[in-house]
Amino acid sequence: MRDTYQNPLITRYASKEMAQIFSDDEKFKTWRRLWVALAKSEKELGLNITDEQIKEMEENIDNINYEDAEKFEREFRHDVMAHIHAYGLLCPKAKPIIHLGATSAFVDDNTDIILMDKAFKLIEKKLLKVIKVLSEFALKYKDLPTLGYTHFQPAQLTTVGKRACLWIQDLILDLQDLRYRRENIMLRGVKGTTGTQASFMELFGCDEEKVKELDRLVVEKMGYKKSFPVTGQTYTRKYDFMLLSVLSGIAQSAHKFSNDLRLLQHLREIEEPFEEKQIGSSAMAYKRNPMRSERMAALSRYVIVTLLNASITSSAQWFERTLDDSANRRIVIPEMFLATDAILNLYINIASGLKVNKKVIEKNVMTELPFMATEKILMEAVLKGGDRQELHEAIRVYSLKAAEEVKNGEENRLLDYIQNDQRFKLSQEEIKELVDPIKFTGRAVSQTEEYIKEIVNPILADFKEDVEAKVEV
Repeated sequence: MRDTYQNPLITRYASKEMAQIFSDDEKFKTWRRLWVALAKSEKELGLNITDEQIKEMEENIDNINYEDAEKFEREFRHDVMAHIHAYGLLCPKAKPIIHLGATSAFVDDNTDIILMDKAFKLIEKKLLKVIKVLSEFALKYKDLPTLGYTHFQPAQLTTVGKRACLWIQDLILDLQDLRYRRENIMLRGVKGTTGTQASFMELFGCDEEKVKELDRLVVEKMGYKKSFPVTGQTYTRKYDFMLLSVLSGIAQSAHKFSNDLRLLQHLREIEEPFEEKQIGSSAMAYKRNPMRSERMAALSRYVIVTLLNASITSSAQWFERTLDDSANRRIVIPEMFLATDAILNLYINIASGLKVNKKVIEKNVMTELPFMATEKILMEAVLKGGDRQELHEAIRVYSLKAAEEVKNGEENRLLDYIQNDQRFKLSQEEIKELVDPIKFTGRAVSQTEEYIKEIVNPILADFKEDVEAKVEV
């Protein structure tokens, strides 16, 4: 297979578990389960379908005769009809009733939703894993002061743990969105060629209650509770956009995290994992490029941009259906899930091995903190009897001098200048107490503790089984 293109989402990035969900086996076995559910439901409602026919179909659900299907598709130019005929070869007694009353969208659309739901379940497990790892990280570093940045300019202090809560919160919003979509998932159901159920009305002698019950029974047999109340030949393609928007949201959160981490790695404050024999650059042997975060950003960008396909497909449909959605959806739906799976694999890997360089963080804090502390120093000096205006002018002069020295690569000596000025009447110990970094972090520590305890931990407890489940990364 090395002489043809191989999709890197399969060969390099996504897990085998996610790739399996969108495999031909899973797709066509689901088609056959749908045909069995349809036949069983039609039999229950009085159509002349035998237990022997159903047994024959059930025994061949997993026995996909691909060569026959491929031969029929070359002849018919229609994949669903090809698989109906291939299934019929294995089920000669059931052949006359396979797909009875249905249209291609019955297997295509219902299967797409079922596979997306399975894929969402895997995505959900991995989201929970990331949230758990980051929550442990946040608590571990809840009281480590660090420079907060606005516009990537030094602002007030925060803590490393509090900053991690921002990453967690984005992921929890994504999780809530995902949970809402899964809890309200709808199959296309059994709606017929243009969504009117006309073929089933004929089969059941215009008995509307039986036709409605057929839709309910098939959906129930496939493990779901709801179907779309109305459809054309297909379910509205707006639903694809709504479901895939969840993946775009996850990608946005991951991209934001990767941006933050790459900037922090540039500052040498926090680094992604770097293995013993890992090579950062083919030319510059000393480099530790943030390649995992960069890959996360690249894949996230792909997911975010690919959502546009779903939105255009939704807007471009004609009446009850057109087929310009088909080829697009065959690519867009699996690849968005595969890429999101790969993103979360990276997120779990990175978050589990973050390297925090405390000394660098402390050094960067103390480069800026003396300037931030001057108001507190001024107030304390005035309380000791100093002249507020005189001391303010001294601080202004010292601050400008110290800032210039910092720009020239020297240490920040602002506190030394203040300590050596007798007008401030402050000892070294008193100044050190006044500029204790943790005192400039506001409620960062308690916010972190409260957020993890009140928001994150209950979610992790509710999904304990998923949190503890092993997933391929």
